[in-house]
Amino acid sequence: MVNMNKGGDDSLLSTMPFLAHESPRPGQLEMIQDGINALEKGNFHLAAAPTGIGKTAASLAAALQVASLHPQKKTVFFLTSRQTQHRIVVDTVRRINQRRKGMIPVRLVDMVGQAGMCVQPFAKESPLVFSLLCSQARKTRSCKPWITAAPGLKNRILASPLHVDELVGISQTHTENGVPAQTCPWKAAREAVSGADVFVGDYNHLFDEGVRTSSLKAMELELEDIIVVVDEAHNLPDRIRMTLEKRLTQTMIRNTQIELEEYSGVLAQAMNRPGGEALSMTHGLAAWAFDVMKASRPGFVKLFEGLRRSLGHNEEECEVQVEELLNVLHRACDEVEGVTGQQHLGAKTSSKHPAVERAVRIHQLRDILSSVDVDMEAGDDGNPMEPNAHKVSEILDCLLRFGSGTALTMVFDTKGKDGRITTHLLDPGLVSKPVFEQSAGALLMSGTLYPPSMYANILGLPPERTTTVAYASPFAAMRRPVLVAKDVTTKYTERSPQNTEAIRAHIQALIDSSPGNVAVFAPSYAMLNDIIPEYSAFKGVRRTMREDRNWTKEDLDQIVDMLLAEKEAGGKILLAGVFGARLSEGVDYHSGALDAVACIGIPNSPPSVLSKALKTYAEERFGRNLAWKYTVSQPAVNAILQAMGRPIRAVGDRALIVLLDRRVTDRTYTGCFPSDLRMNEASNAQATGAFARRFFAKVHPDASLNGE
Repeated sequence: MVNMNKGGDDSLLSTMPFLAHESPRPGQLEMIQDGINALEKGNFHLAAAPTGIGKTAASLAAALQVASLHPQKKTVFFLTSRQTQHRIVVDTVRRINQRRKGMIPVRLVDMVGQAGMCVQPFAKESPLVFSLLCSQARKTRSCKPWITAAPGLKNRILASPLHVDELVGISQTHTENGVPAQTCPWKAAREAVSGADVFVGDYNHLFDEGVRTSSLKAMELELEDIIVVVDEAHNLPDRIRMTLEKRLTQTMIRNTQIELEEYSGVLAQAMNRPGGEALSMTHGLAAWAFDVMKASRPGFVKLFEGLRRSLGHNEEECEVQVEELLNVLHRACDEVEGVTGQQHLGAKTSSKHPAVERAVRIHQLRDILSSVDVDMEAGDDGNPMEPNAHKVSEILDCLLRFGSGTALTMVFDTKGKDGRITTHLLDPGLVSKPVFEQSAGALLMSGTLYPPSMYANILGLPPERTTTVAYASPFAAMRRPVLVAKDVTTKYTERSPQNTEAIRAHIQALIDSSPGNVAVFAPSYAMLNDIIPEYSAFKGVRRTMREDRNWTKEDLDQIVDMLLAEKEAGGKILLAGVFGARLSEGVDYHSGALDAVACIGIPNSPPSVLSKALKTYAEERFGRNLAWKYTVSQPAVNAILQAMGRPIRAVGDRALIVLLDRRVTDRTYTGCFPSDLRMNEASNAQATGAFARRFFAKVHPDASLNGE
């Protein structure tokens, strides 16, 4: 067990050989010890670790120490949803290696998606187009970097920790025996993971079944070889749910039939060539699938029309039973196989296709659709599209995996020509639980993993193998005060022009009293537009930067630099965004880029068929008392906490937070905030301005507190 006495650097290096900091931060040693205690037993630890505690360094120190002492090689998978976090992990491992001079260095492989690492011109296309073009180039062996072997590149990747951009750069200039050998950096990185101690990548490497199967095979790893570290783990449940959101339309059914007809024709032609008789079974299955999809079309038309008719006045969506959709396909199978009335499947029929047992029909159809290979027509942008057969196959796979219970719901809405049906997984634990249980242990962490016990329940982690801790914030409360405006609310029944003006008055008071930039976050773009119109009249700011859904990663990367430049010039920017979007969760406003943040309202999800289904499922699984908290109040508060934490990135930072909705002090929500958070109250905009002036006069940024 690790000695937690601080001591000097030599003492720490002997007891904690993978610590990145010479002087551990407050709470960091505790988090490391808790992580080690869990991982030594192959268990799971969830850490609500506020900014400033050094959670990246703490998780790596614990995971690497346990991995290094394990009798079988273990690889640390550091998974994150944010590409900005990749560089932090790489830099942290570099600091670890600097402290380990003379010792075996930590080997790291950093990866993003294929498109982000591709050296081909089509890498700049949309994700779908890129995927299709990349697949085609590999299949036809027209991608030279993909087919170029460069075994020496693996050693270069593992020689020292490289950020993904650096890895791509050396792959383009790599030589083998003096001969240029430009190779695919994504392929090279995957192949190098088997020799690494740390892999940095996206959630989907483990929590998307298709990606996991492909990735681990290429990496020559099994789940039991992996210690999992999940960064920003509060995002994982929704990320799993989003992965399994699949949409079905009548057009997709029609196009799938067309694609199957073409695919069957290609197979028929191939069967007439030498050796083509081996394709006979495949052709028979494709012909069966074509007839099934053709026979199903009237049933799908009837299903969609019935769903539309079932909608009440002003309703735009309704729930769809899984059996309704599957029965359409079963009836089509019966028709194709000549099964009608009381006739049994085992009986002789006049069909040209052999009867398929009901229990395996949908499985067989799914597998055939996933194998369809046709030349796709170009879309409106001139690039090929994904086969609809593959999309329908993914839907069937989702229904087969999760449709037998209550954890999957389907929703029909009126969007599009004939409407659409969307699948929604209510229980992400069905995906995450087996992954975690097969792994060598896991650390899950986030500044807003609060309460961590809730996320343990949602992700299906077994209580007997799980520990949860909400660590105290290293920030002095006086450096991050929270002020609640008691005279305003965004509750629907209490909205009025007077209330809107009062909210604006608080924002103006905050601008007037702050020495620098101010950010404002709202629950929706509609509310943001209402309170901060396009041509806002707020005084004292040189410009208002409103979040744009079309902003690129490059646009976001420039935000902090623009804020810092404006502050240096003595000006102010009003930054306006939405809870849960990129400005409120995807950007770290370091170096004092923001002096104040105003959070408008409470970002509760609007009533919907999905929200009702989610609450009902949560009641069944967790009980009525926890259901509301798990599905409504806690997610809303965690979105606020994410926004509140944006300007506080180091211990020496300071910022004022103003919550513009009196409901946050109601019992429903107060229990959702961290227990050490204290709220001050302001009765009006004048009180907000006075509080802000006192705070900024007394409390200043202090870089000396940040340490390393």
